[in-house]
Amino acid sequence: MERTFRDRTEAGAALARQLMRYASRSDVLVLGLPRGGVPVAFIIARALHAPMDIMLVRKLGVPGQEELALGAIASGGSRVLNAVVVQDLGIPEQVIEAVTAREQRELARREHLYRGNLPGRQVQGQAVILVDDGLATGATMRVAITALRAQQPAWIVVVVPVAPPSVCQALRAIADEVVCLLTPEPFLGVGRWYDDFSPVTDEEVRWLLERATQTQPHKLFNQEEYSSQPQKEARSMSSSLSAQRPERLAYIPAEGVRLEGLLSLPEGAPGVVIFAHGSGSSRHSPRNRLVASALQEGGLGTLLLDLLTPEEEALDQQTGQYRFDISLLANRLISVAEWLTQMPETSTLGLGYFGASTGAGAALLATARQPAGVQAIVSRGGRPDLAGPALAQVEAPTLLIVGSKDIPVLAMNREALASLPGEKKLEIIPGATHLFEEPGTLEQVARIARQWFQYYLRPRDQPGPAPFQAADQAMPELS
Repeated sequence: MERTFRDRTEAGAALARQLMRYASRSDVLVLGLPRGGVPVAFIIARALHAPMDIMLVRKLGVPGQEELALGAIASGGSRVLNAVVVQDLGIPEQVIEAVTAREQRELARREHLYRGNLPGRQVQGQAVILVDDGLATGATMRVAITALRAQQPAWIVVVVPVAPPSVCQALRAIADEVVCLLTPEPFLGVGRWYDDFSPVTDEEVRWLLERATQTQPHKLFNQEEYSSQPQKEARSMSSSLSAQRPERLAYIPAEGVRLEGLLSLPEGAPGVVIFAHGSGSSRHSPRNRLVASALQEGGLGTLLLDLLTPEEEALDQQTGQYRFDISLLANRLISVAEWLTQMPETSTLGLGYFGASTGAGAALLATARQPAGVQAIVSRGGRPDLAGPALAQVEAPTLLIVGSKDIPVLAMNREALASLPGEKKLEIIPGATHLFEEPGTLEQVARIARQWFQYYLRPRDQPGPAPFQAADQAMPELS
């Protein structure tokens, strides 16, 4: 059986390795096709240290036969007409213009939805890397290429993780270069070649595009930076780094392995929230990154974490042996928390856990095993039941957030709430399913989590907030 990609993040990383000849060039622009192509493009742009933007394509459907395209429009004001369809059906010019105007309004609406007030990138003279998460027929990509040509780029590279061989061959006739990692026969659809092909939401596209304008190249950040210099110099470095919002890549020793994480410390942060992702996910999870961004904007530090090594992740994709090893994941979270208490810039800060799915079970178990270190926990669509009897030992204030339509997980969380002995709350997001894909629901999660952590996290030398007077009291008020 041919390989599959764990998710769009892994696909983007695999493609980036094939594109390193474009790294750090001033004339490179990465364009993602919304929605699925944007997470892939984001990873590629970060790896190449290149700017990223989106390219929207809208089909111009024949009135009454909308599935038949008379042409298409794309970002940048380009329009491409299918001369054969127009001539064969005798479509009048006024009809073409009316259809174009209607779709142009929709394209403009989506541009504003995704981009807001961010200006579009200049295409002329650039080497454009055009990215999607996979191709079935290649029709949208062909339109995008044709539309791009009208904007006079210097070079067009089509980049996709997977597509049928015939589609890749056809695209080579109109693009300057095509990079496609998998060309399976039979094809069986794009989603067949991903373990996680969850839909990408409008909110994720908007957040990734905004993030792409802010992200700076990673600075390496590990304990060796500090051990080789005097303590005074180390504290000076810590203060300098803490004043920056950009993420830094952190290497963290944990029980004989080295974990990777992305650490962000706003100036004056009272604490750091450690993210424990769910099974099959990673530190690049768009959902966790959206929440992390909201916490950072609220003045909180974040550590987005991979709980497995790349080798373990590869094995887990085949066997699933690690994703439900909650004891192993909990022990690694404990090691990460201890590492933060030893780092000069984070040693005095409070600690919190944000767990998603199976990661929530690991966070609760870690807190039960090391109760003195963690000041607050938030679970998003979590599996607290996986912590088992240890739930009765979790004393840290715990917020469980579940979608109202995530019926099985909601039942598990209600039962877990009854087992938690300390300060606790169950927050139900109306209309949300397990992944909080519905418009606005993930933003609600981020806002509520930020309020919880802002209330409970504090530097270690400061007293904590007043406890609940009753287990079900709404403190803090969540809105």
